[in-house]
Amino acid sequence: MGGSVGSAVESTDTADPKGVAPVTVRMLGPLTVLRGDGPVALPASRKVRALFAYLALAPRASTRSHLCELLWDVPNDPRGELRWCLSKIRRLIGDAGRIGTEGDTVSLDLPGCHVDALQLDGMAARGIALQSLQDLCRMADGFAGEFLDGFTLDRSPAFNAWLVAQRRRFKSLQTVVLEHLVDHLDENEAGRYLERWAALCPLDERVHARLLRMLARQQRVQEGKSHLDAVIRLFDQEGLDSAPLREVWRGAIVQPPRLLPAQAIIAADAVAPGAMQPAPRHGSIAVMPFADESGAPRLRGGVADALVHDVITRLAKLRSLFVISQGSTFALHDRNIAPDEAGRLLNVDYVVGGSIRRSPGHLTVQVELAEVRTGRIVWADILSHSIDDAFLVLDEIGNRIVATVASEIETVERNRAILKPPNSLDAWEAHHRGLWHMYRFNKADNDAAQHFFAQALSIDPTFARAYAGLSFTHFQNAFQGWTERRAEVDHALRAAGQGLMIDDRDPAGHLAMGRALWLRGSYDQTLRELETSVDLSPNFAMGHYTLGFVHSQAGDPETAIAAADQSRRLSPYDPLLFGMLGSRAMALIRLGRFDEAAAAGVAAASRPNAHAHIAAIATLALSFAGRLDEARSTLAHIRSTLPGYGMSHFLSAMQLGPDDQALFREAARRIGMDDGK
Repeated sequence: MGGSVGSAVESTDTADPKGVAPVTVRMLGPLTVLRGDGPVALPASRKVRALFAYLALAPRASTRSHLCELLWDVPNDPRGELRWCLSKIRRLIGDAGRIGTEGDTVSLDLPGCHVDALQLDGMAARGIALQSLQDLCRMADGFAGEFLDGFTLDRSPAFNAWLVAQRRRFKSLQTVVLEHLVDHLDENEAGRYLERWAALCPLDERVHARLLRMLARQQRVQEGKSHLDAVIRLFDQEGLDSAPLREVWRGAIVQPPRLLPAQAIIAADAVAPGAMQPAPRHGSIAVMPFADESGAPRLRGGVADALVHDVITRLAKLRSLFVISQGSTFALHDRNIAPDEAGRLLNVDYVVGGSIRRSPGHLTVQVELAEVRTGRIVWADILSHSIDDAFLVLDEIGNRIVATVASEIETVERNRAILKPPNSLDAWEAHHRGLWHMYRFNKADNDAAQHFFAQALSIDPTFARAYAGLSFTHFQNAFQGWTERRAEVDHALRAAGQGLMIDDRDPAGHLAMGRALWLRGSYDQTLRELETSVDLSPNFAMGHYTLGFVHSQAGDPETAIAAADQSRRLSPYDPLLFGMLGSRAMALIRLGRFDEAAAAGVAAASRPNAHAHIAAIATLALSFAGRLDEARSTLAHIRSTLPGYGMSHFLSAMQLGPDDQALFREAARRIGMDDGK
């Protein structure tokens, strides 16, 4: 359904009382309107057709001034022309829809119409994978090209920008539908959807590879040769490498196998006959150039390009993802290839796209992170800043994008891995399954995390980030007192060292080494490793947090607060947010700012995965602030799960100097925590 209907309705009849849509509107291809089985003549005016399509898809009512700016290049009477166009639309849809007006707004409601683009939108919102194959086949059978195929509108840049965006969006959704059908139908049924997919995405190497293998399996050799020749010509024109497809065809026709069930065909398509097994999979991402919507001519090297270059560089420094180089993404962008299609061409898991708009004294960046295979938007945001210093604003926006993208991908991968059978995980998935357990901060889950990190390393012994995770599980065993401390410290150091031998540029490896050295009491070496981790990747939130954690106990408390606050800015929803707040509280106690410390400590302890030592920080901060009843209540809560918890447990975990130990013991004495009874 299009925009909401206003209070004044210019046509009130709606759907056929029998429940059959009397009018069909097709937009996934050339614009077509059918009444029953017969076509309805479209208005000759392109402005009328453009306005009809825009209003049909608009999520809310549009102002008349906006519609005038969208479609007319300073006409003599824009509102008069708008009224004329609306009258033509009313005749086109008849009693199957209604035009609503309220004040200065216009909306189009189509309850008596079947609109293919709106139906596809609804399927995507509910989840393509959750739709029945029968419904998806009906939808795909109606695909006749891209959105409003062949339609153009001269001298209407705003509408044309909208049209390009819609074409990209619907092309992505159409591709997801077609790929899903190819994956799940018998090959004889899937063939026509594979051909539609190839026609829709002519530069996607994956679909041509699958089509060539299908033709080889069916012994349609001449068709396969003709298709390969056509694709080679197309790829050569676009400057793309067609050699991999030649290899696919050569391998496919050496010994054509018998027809296989659909799921076995999917597996065969994943690895070509005779091909080497792929390298261990790590997550991958492409950051596409941001569109500049400021109205000025696009200049290579401008603000938008500078931001994208910064985001690519910072993501690469995190070392947790394989990041496509700027040269590749900009080359595809220059060929006017949309971000989602570029993601498929580059064979990455995720793609970042967006736009930037500058106005006097202001900068607005719209950004979204999408999963390439499903087309699902994982995260989207609009970041708006006043411009006092353009470089500082870009730096702040870049920080937010990089940290959020990394965090969202980790969350998606963790949640996906936890749903898969443990024996089916690859190294990347086993690592993220380990992270899911690790962040629950109890002994049973820590043991499970250790198992999955070890599983990841048995599959891929070069996976440096899995060594960092393994080191953290040993750190937790020592820090929480779950197992004998000395052996766990040695294990934590050994795992961190193995990770650094594999990749000494990984900030997580230096973080793991810094934590392990802290357990040994090697304070200066600890700081060197942690400072290296944030030097390697200034957006590495865990590096900043751990620096704050160490400084909050034995270093400079002001530095601890700054580092903890920076980690929270970089990762405001981090699983270790309790630690960031707890470090802040410890530093504030040492500075004598007890009320602030109590607020931070209580916030830390309220996090769902906060462990006993964090609750103890809150208890002591409340005692320092004179809120003794609350402190005793918090202590009682700790002892309900850990009877006898007291200062001996807290001080064995932390590394406070003699003066600070005396200070904290005094706060514990006031509430009966000093002796652990």
